Amino acid sequence: MFGHWKIATPKIIVSNLPQHVRFEDIEHLLTPHGPVVNVDKMNCKDPASQIVQITFETVEQAQQAVNHVNGVELEGRHLRAEMSSDKKGRRGPRVPGAPFGGLPGQNRQTDFPLRILVQSDMVGAIIGRQGSTIRQITQQTRARVDVHRKDNVGSLEKAITIYGNPENCTNACKRILDVMQQEANNTNKGDISLKILAHNNLIGRIIGKGGNTIKRIMQETDTKITVSSINDINSFNLERIITVKGVIENMSKAEAQISAKLRQSYENDLQAMAPQTMMFPGLHPMAMMATAGIGYGSRGLYTGQAPYPGIYPAGAPQSGAGDTQETTYLYIPNNAVGAIIGTKGSHIRNIIRFSGATVKIAPLDETKPQDMQTERRVTIVGSPEAQWKAQYLIFEKMREEGFVAGSDDVRLTVEIMVPSSQVGRIIGKGGQNVRELQRVTGSVIKLPEQGSSPQEDETTVHIIGPFFSVQSAQRRIRAMVLQSVAPPQGRPRGPRLPKDQQADVPAEGQQ
Repeated sequence: MFGHWKIATPKIIVSNLPQHVRFEDIEHLLTPHGPVVNVDKMNCKDPASQIVQITFETVEQAQQAVNHVNGVELEGRHLRAEMSSDKKGRRGPRVPGAPFGGLPGQNRQTDFPLRILVQSDMVGAIIGRQGSTIRQITQQTRARVDVHRKDNVGSLEKAITIYGNPENCTNACKRILDVMQQEANNTNKGDISLKILAHNNLIGRIIGKGGNTIKRIMQETDTKITVSSINDINSFNLERIITVKGVIENMSKAEAQISAKLRQSYENDLQAMAPQTMMFPGLHPMAMMATAGIGYGSRGLYTGQAPYPGIYPAGAPQSGAGDTQETTYLYIPNNAVGAIIGTKGSHIRNIIRFSGATVKIAPLDETKPQDMQTERRVTIVGSPEAQWKAQYLIFEKMREEGFVAGSDDVRLTVEIMVPSSQVGRIIGKGGQNVRELQRVTGSVIKLPEQGSSPQEDETTVHIIGPFFSVQSAQRRIRAMVLQSVAPPQGRPRGPRLPKDQQADVPAEGQQ
């Protein structure tokens, strides 16, 4: 009779929690047993306490958590933990917007984990006998520590990912360094170093213009910091290694500063991207730095390599939408050309290698005086994904080199060619389409007046703005052109945009 009542699920109900307690306050009790997938607050009759439902990945993890959490004292109360069955779970409706509202699942994407690399022969000491050391670190620092020991079997180094707020991550990292130094002392290995992993797209801002940011961190923390070469990364792992050497106390201070800078740079990129989320029709989501918060969970986009939201291109070659070749012209200041080319052409070669696009910088026009030529034209040819990557790397290099006014983002002019017959559609009745495009993308978009160059088959569209804005504008305009070239069958009316674009850019019927 009761067999049907208890359907085993990886969910547990924790009750008798003080009303003000947040997930972070009990996280250290839960995460040693496995990753928390989701948290929901349930209805509770007692206004002074709250009940939450915690979801793990497996029933075994949930059962372990129940055994560990049940009876634990928190602020003078004894917590109650029990397995949740499907039927029981449905009895207590979820309460949206509560302090617990889905913390680790939905919002955790915006957490920026600390990733470090340790020698494989140190992993055993960090985990400890039956997991005792890592469990102790987790409980004392309230950070979650994932050791990726099954990744890259046979490799000399393993990645460790630490989740939590910045202070907790730093404390956990320091404890790991203590364990590593102890192990090194026991095995006569000498001094240890801290290796922090960071996505290539964030490295420029850690180094700073002329290396000033990294030099300042070294001076303030009395450490020596080096960054691995861009040549060491590949399309399947876009992470670089920041190596910090010094005494543990100082390495920990340097880690806190480096992590703060990485987190800030990442959040700046997320903010710059926010207005344009979901705006790239026909482009593979991996290629377009898949917008933040598409539920990759706390383990990230490609596990064991860069587990934070995939706003950066994963670099794996894509098929389908990425096959069409496009040409884009990008204008860069003349004095930035050297930086884009790099020593003996090294930087432009890397841009070509990582993006898969061809990138050519026009020479100076010998017929014009040099001081009149303030900009140089860069021609980029490649698939939508290759365009995205090549343009991003150029914008990023410009930012790195400090070609920025004040705190603004790098703004460049991009040109794309569209069939002259489409110019009217892009402009729209009384300019309404182009105005809407500018509003939605945040770019300045310039087209010639209609009818001003009828002799040309193609017309140049000028797009001016920061990276994410001009990407958005390019994609939308190319989508409009693409739709008109291949109108849907059975629709004799004029060209229309894809559904997700119609609200943003009002498509006109045939005039």
